[in-house]
Amino acid sequence: MGLEAKIEALLFAAAKPLSVKKIAQFLGVSPDEAEEALAALRNRLPAEAQGMRVVRSGSEIQLMTSPEQTDLVRDFFENDESGELTKPQLETLTVIAYRQPISKPELEQIRGVNCSLILRNLLMRGLIEVEETKEQLMPVYRVSHEFLRFLGMSEVKELPDYEKLSQDAHIEAVLKKEGEQTESFNSLIAE
Repeated sequence: MGLEAKIEALLFAAAKPLSVKKIAQFLGVSPDEAEEALAALRNRLPAEAQGMRVVRSGSEIQLMTSPEQTDLVRDFFENDESGELTKPQLETLTVIAYRQPISKPELEQIRGVNCSLILRNLLMRGLIEVEETKEQLMPVYRVSHEFLRFLGMSEVKELPDYEKLSQDAHIEAVLKKEGEQTESFNSLIAE
């Protein structure tokens, strides 16, 4: 996989701005090499009439929806917000409820898929909250009061088998096994 593709994948997975310096460090290339690949990526996406654009603000880069697709994406999220939760959304919400507070990389390790859009949708519905603390290098997610109210609970410990599932040994093993990769990725996206 070429450098341009790697940067595109990182920007997509991070779902937030990344500095050129952090991208270069993580990929083991010079900032100049990263800048060159970013320039090629910025030129390629609009030229191919893609739905994404690379947006730069100062030293930070982010992959975002192209202006031509803004209305489409807005309509999608408005429709998606009002409908029933999908199976992947319910799975994600369940993992958050039983493992909170949980970071995005930990959640993705447990589920095995990218959760950016699902998290965004659950945030927009008011079912989860994002919290940034000094102790954590990245944001963590937890269920909201709206989630508890909807279920008629006063705390997550009232969920079925909460004690058992919140400290499941298999999940702990998965998180521990992937810990080194997570730490490396966390250092890339932490600000």
